Amino acid sequence: MRPVSRVSDSRGPVDTVLLHIQTEGWKAIQALAMPAPFFIVLAFATKGRHRLVSDIIKAARQTRINLLVHFTDMILVAPLVLVTIVVMRDFFTAHGLSVVPVGGWKSMPVVVTGIVAVVFSDFIGYWRHRLEHTALLWPSHAVHHSDDEMTWLAIFRFHPINRFSTTIIDFSFLLLMGLPAYALMVAIFVKHNYGAFIHADLPWTFGRLGYIFVSPAMHRWHHAKDSRAYNTNYATVISVFDLAFGTFRVPGRCDVPLGVPDRMSPGFIGQMVHPFKPSSYRMFLGSLLRSRSKRA
Repeated sequence: MRPVSRVSDSRGPVDTVLLHIQTEGWKAIQALAMPAPFFIVLAFATKGRHRLVSDIIKAARQTRINLLVHFTDMILVAPLVLVTIVVMRDFFTAHGLSVVPVGGWKSMPVVVTGIVAVVFSDFIGYWRHRLEHTALLWPSHAVHHSDDEMTWLAIFRFHPINRFSTTIIDFSFLLLMGLPAYALMVAIFVKHNYGAFIHADLPWTFGRLGYIFVSPAMHRWHHAKDSRAYNTNYATVISVFDLAFGTFRVPGRCDVPLGVPDRMSPGFIGQMVHPFKPSSYRMFLGSLLRSRSKRA
């Protein structure tokens, strides 16, 4: 009987990197291809063929940046974000930091637990989003707001610093609640896909329903390059949070220019570098110096 020989993995580091790029690149394409038909149909229904084509051409430069950020995120950032989540989960589990034991959720129906996860996640996201609009975190979050032709693809436009700050803040509280893994997946799925929907170029305000759920018009006002819209509309799914904390503002359809007042390079590289430039923190450093002078 012939001995079974072990076949060693002959892949070198270059082959491993190329395989990773191929695998994650394919996932990035799938993440775009799955919702794309839905948003194309919506855009065609609300704009018509001629305006749709015109708007696609107009948004081409911003679309290119969104896609570059998306593929960079999937290949380089997302794996590190996943590692961060696993490390956080293990840390919370090892030290028994959950306020509600994981077993405590078993008595609740699966659907109810999923809804609780979405609501609680959006509540945490509301306050985290407000924090991102403060001087220290704004330079990285401004990259997301720099899309002045906002479409559903803006959901992929987040600087790596912003990705990690979101992950650390949100998951700290979600893990503290001891929510089961399936509930966390439900919250992530709903917030991501609903987030893509409210970033779409749609005029809808939802009427009275807009006082319960965030509408595309409501979030478009959040991205408006208009001082009256600053510090408003922070929720992703449930607009009740903005109503409760005085940040709700939807005067109607949003037809004003979008973007940021910051001096930011328009290209992909310039936007990735922006949060690392000392000048991007001028507002934060100024407030820090003013507070120190008051103490003196």
